[in-house]
Amino acid sequence: MKKNPRFYGLVALATLVIIQLVPYGRDHENPPVKNEPAWDTPQTRTLFFKACRDCHSRETAWPWYASIAPASWLTYYDVQEGREHFDVSRWGEGKQHGDEAAEMVRTGEMPPWFYLPAHPDARLTEADRLALIRGLIATFGDEKEAPVDKKASK
Repeated sequence: MKKNPRFYGLVALATLVIIQLVPYGRDHENPPVKNEPAWDTPQTRTLFFKACRDCHSRETAWPWYASIAPASWLTYYDVQEGREHFDVSRWGEGKQHGDEAAEMVRTGEMPPWFYLPAHPDARLTEADRLALIRGLIATFGDEKEAPVDKKASK
């Protein structure tokens, strides 16, 4: 017995409506900013907030689709993961991975490919990308370079 294509459309629509009742991913409150790193320059901060703010700070600009499941689930998850790993709005609390930031931008892992189509303002020119990498290294260090033990060098 062959089902009418309209039947599948109604099932898909009903499923979309029902999943809106799942409360996960609807908390769009940004916690208060507690502390920021000492940025090397205002330009580094500006570039960081242009490309990285939404997932790596408590100043997320939640897009309209962050209120519609299942996109809300993915968006919320990505923001929570980003803040857990590296959050400039709670700098100095717990382990942050600032020393990895420049490498993630350098290798193209950040911002992730799926973020850019919906956030064209986060796209950086090559000159801005290089300036951000230099600024991140100056602000947070670089995991590729071993920290210098000043006591041992004396």
